[in-house]
Amino acid sequence: MLRPKLLILSLAASSSLSYAEDNPDYYATPFQAPELIPSQMDFGGVGLMQMPTGRMAKEGEMTLGYSKNDAYTFYTVSLQLMPWLETTIRYTQVADVLYSEVESFSGDTNYTDKGIDLKVRLLEESRWLPEVSGGIRDIGGTGLFDGEFLAATKRLATNHLGQFDFTLGIGWGYLGQRGNISNPLCTASAGFCNRTSATSGNGGTVDFNRWFHGPASLFGGIEYQTPYRPLVLKLEYDGNDYSADFPVTYSNGTVNLITRSPWNIGAVYRLTDWASLKLSYERGDTVSFGINLSSNFNNAKILSMDEPIPSLGNKQPETIDDVNWDKVNSDLGEIAGYNTEAIYHNNQEVTLVANQSKYRDRDAANERAAAILANNLPKDIQNYKIVETSNKMPMTETDISAWKYKNIAQVNYINPDIKDAVEHKPLTTITGKALYTNSDRFDYGLSPHISQSFGGAESFYLFDVGVNGSATYWLNSHLQLSSSVYLNLADNYDKFNYTASNESANNYRVRTLVREYISDNDLYMNNLQLTWFEKYNSNWYQQFYGGYLESMFAGVGSEILYRRPNSNWALGADINLVSQRDPNSWFGIYSDVHGYSDSTLVLSKATTGHASLYYKPQSEFLKNTLFRLDVGKFLAQDIGARLDVSKQFNTGVIVGAYASKTNMSVEDYGEGSFTKGFYISVPLDIMSVKSSTSRVGFNWQPLTRDGGQKLGIRNSLYSLTDSVSPWYGRPSSVE
Repeated sequence: MLRPKLLILSLAASSSLSYAEDNPDYYATPFQAPELIPSQMDFGGVGLMQMPTGRMAKEGEMTLGYSKNDAYTFYTVSLQLMPWLETTIRYTQVADVLYSEVESFSGDTNYTDKGIDLKVRLLEESRWLPEVSGGIRDIGGTGLFDGEFLAATKRLATNHLGQFDFTLGIGWGYLGQRGNISNPLCTASAGFCNRTSATSGNGGTVDFNRWFHGPASLFGGIEYQTPYRPLVLKLEYDGNDYSADFPVTYSNGTVNLITRSPWNIGAVYRLTDWASLKLSYERGDTVSFGINLSSNFNNAKILSMDEPIPSLGNKQPETIDDVNWDKVNSDLGEIAGYNTEAIYHNNQEVTLVANQSKYRDRDAANERAAAILANNLPKDIQNYKIVETSNKMPMTETDISAWKYKNIAQVNYINPDIKDAVEHKPLTTITGKALYTNSDRFDYGLSPHISQSFGGAESFYLFDVGVNGSATYWLNSHLQLSSSVYLNLADNYDKFNYTASNESANNYRVRTLVREYISDNDLYMNNLQLTWFEKYNSNWYQQFYGGYLESMFAGVGSEILYRRPNSNWALGADINLVSQRDPNSWFGIYSDVHGYSDSTLVLSKATTGHASLYYKPQSEFLKNTLFRLDVGKFLAQDIGARLDVSKQFNTGVIVGAYASKTNMSVEDYGEGSFTKGFYISVPLDIMSVKSSTSRVGFNWQPLTRDGGQKLGIRNSLYSLTDSVSPWYGRPSSVE
């Protein structure tokens, strides 16, 4: 027991100097002790070491974690999605256990378990009552770590000794394997006394019949924030005796993880506000080491170094014919982010038709546009109308009073605000004389791309990194020609060697042929299509498209969307006739279901499409969330539904998860049971010093399989119509 204590003290001592240089108040003052900030456990999520507590992190807190001991290596991502809801994704590699015994399939890849944990706060802490939370560990997993718990935590704060969190909980399954008490639910039903050992071998299914069943155990501990701010100490009584852990059962008892002691001790040392090291001595014979990196999506401030708003001048042209429209167009684009399509004049009103590419905050864009127009238009122009477009389709209309704006610019009253001069109106027909038309029809760009998959048999991490070169050309105000070419810079998808099992031989290989499209092509045409965009009255939108729609499929299709301004719901539908592309040819497609091989089915010609519902709840309980439900036929011709749930934080960062459940059987689907994935969408302006409406997306799936897969069309009408009822373009609300 002495050696781990010395390791903890050495870690604290060696880092204290660097922390003190960055934090002059690293010693607590006599008047205010350092605040105890909940820390992460080995499994990810707020807790002690092996056991959870009743605490929650701050809303928006995301923590990447790594923990390692002689039996397991944990890679975790924990996110405080709501004030009351903690979510954790975990990948666990088991030491000395191979993914499979077939070397040609998985090589020397260690067995990898994928797990998702949920934790819900049931009671907030008050003066006399503790904070109480309950949760499910490894929900829908393979049963390696599945368990349930209730935990209560109460804080004791002192002026000189620091702060203490005392936790007492009860666990079932992995968290209650020690069995130091009788399962209290047995009194309600004898069925709770036993926990079946049978789980879904493929993973991905939720075994409700195991929840809160079998042995139970009390667990608990103390988390102590020392007066020395960076250092937190932990003491834990473990509810698991490790007698049923996977290495033990897999080896038929030749591996022994039975604990020498139920007590675990540990320390957390915060290097910075966003990085911490942790060290613990567990089971009486095991040292565990880890590191956590944290960020909060709710409080990152935007550092803007944009051009200043032009001051109000007094050298306006005398007449509308004297206006330098090229300068107006340039200033609107560079300073206000409005890319001009046309400008109209009607009596004392000028109408700007443009798309916005710079400011999520439309008030900022409107103020800058008003400043430019006020300085460059004659004084007799009394109203500036801005019609914002998306792919040439009009979306919103904003009127800005010229004289009200001038009062704001000259600060003629207390606390002037651009909102005082702005009025949002329903779209009206544009009238008047066209004074300026932007003749630019061609646009192009480069963007980085990464696709990735975790926890596969062939390799723990599969990735593909490259650059997308895209271009668009408008043939008229409705018809767009678009293309995209992908340059593959690096990937390891050559390791992906999935082959259909006998049970799934009748499934179409719509996504599991990904290796052929990525690794076998350094340069590949992802997209080449014609698209017709149409808007019907004020609420209906439609697109028709045809060509090479994505990297793996070509065809024709259409999408329609009904979306009202400032509404929290929308309805859409798409229908597509597609054929699978030949990965060995830029323009070839398969004309036969056995075009790839006699034993493999590809999609030579078939339909796919969905009806879609988009809904943003208005309740405080589900604040800033978006639900999307797609019901229809997927690429592998399986029929079912896909649910996508996303949460937007104050910064505009969006975190989401999706899952598809279809009539494809678990056996036909294979490992994972059904398609699921997670993504993060980050506004570019919080990563840069320049404003932007663009986003950077990070998407990952646990496994690549064929069931529940959607067509990746180039344009989404819900995204294109975002300004009608902003979701992706919501401005940051960080004060």
